[in-house]
Amino acid sequence: MIYLDYAATHPMTATALSAYAHAAAVPGNPASIHAAGQAARELLEEGRAALAAALGVHPLTLTALSGGTEADNQVLLSSFPGAGGHLITSSIEHSAVLAPARFLAARGVAVTFLEPDASGQIDPEQLREALRPDTKLVSIHHANNEIGAVQPIAELAEIAHAGGAKFHTDAVQSPGVLPVDLLSWKVDYASFSAHKWGGPLGVGLLYVRRGLDLPPLLLGGGQEKGLRSGTQNAPGLYAAGLSLREAVAAQLQTHAHLRALNDRLTARLSGHANVRANHTPAGSPKVASFTALGADGEALLMNLDFAGVCVSAGSACSAGTMQPSHVLSALGLSDADALATVRLSFGFQTTTGEIDEAASALLRAATASRA
Repeated sequence: MIYLDYAATHPMTATALSAYAHAAAVPGNPASIHAAGQAARELLEEGRAALAAALGVHPLTLTALSGGTEADNQVLLSSFPGAGGHLITSSIEHSAVLAPARFLAARGVAVTFLEPDASGQIDPEQLREALRPDTKLVSIHHANNEIGAVQPIAELAEIAHAGGAKFHTDAVQSPGVLPVDLLSWKVDYASFSAHKWGGPLGVGLLYVRRGLDLPPLLLGGGQEKGLRSGTQNAPGLYAAGLSLREAVAAQLQTHAHLRALNDRLTARLSGHANVRANHTPAGSPKVASFTALGADGEALLMNLDFAGVCVSAGSACSAGTMQPSHVLSALGLSDADALATVRLSFGFQTTTGEIDEAASALLRAATASRA
């Protein structure tokens, strides 16, 4: 099997697996005051401290929750507790942002969706023009999960703040691949998910700039400074922290390796008239997107799976629905071309041999999938 779906889930690293097993052997609830509970609390906070150090922020600014989806929902829904106000986002955000944005629109919040250019870039001037006196929040992702386009977060945040709005970024796809500097970006909120960098599934992070408050979505025990009730996942956060520390330390090497893989795959496929790339060299090297012109999308995925190559059809979160990707549609692809598109994504474990085999398999699958 050739696994090329790291943008959906990065396999847990040896560091994460070892850390999780170690922490899971501690039986206590981090909220309990007895010795076992305090041992679990120590692991929880050690993991939070490692995460904070890797991201260059204070531990108190990080809230542990279940994943990037919850983090995105927390920011958007808590920023608009009632009708009124204005939200700005883009049409190529992850569904974890688009779904709550549409929910808010149905409840009376004005929502503006910025459109990307052909390469997936959001023009900062478009944001400046969209700002209104009642704009409360701007939410723009850092690296796109389908085509890898990277947005100028620091510039976008500066424009939002100049207009009196808060700024949130979904940075789920970035750690360990791209530099993440929340303080220099000057964002107010940022979302992360541990299983994208090799940590465990079901562990997310929400960064909230010091001095800001958000009302909670979940009520109950008051954990995580009252922002996120529920028994804390000490083993998950501990494993997330140690694996992120490792990923960030190796980020430059990982980026160079992924760029070489991405360039190699693109070069192998660029000479074929019936295969078109949707990603650009300026984007994240983690992601490559190719359209097999004239192919049946469902057959394309099945033929690749039969060949032992694991990829996604656009966003993994919409896999199985065989609906055109909203990201590819926003870039101007027809429904037929969007459905005939696959996303391949890489990790530090991916080899050049796997890239070569995947390129050959994709060409064979494209031929076999055309009517």
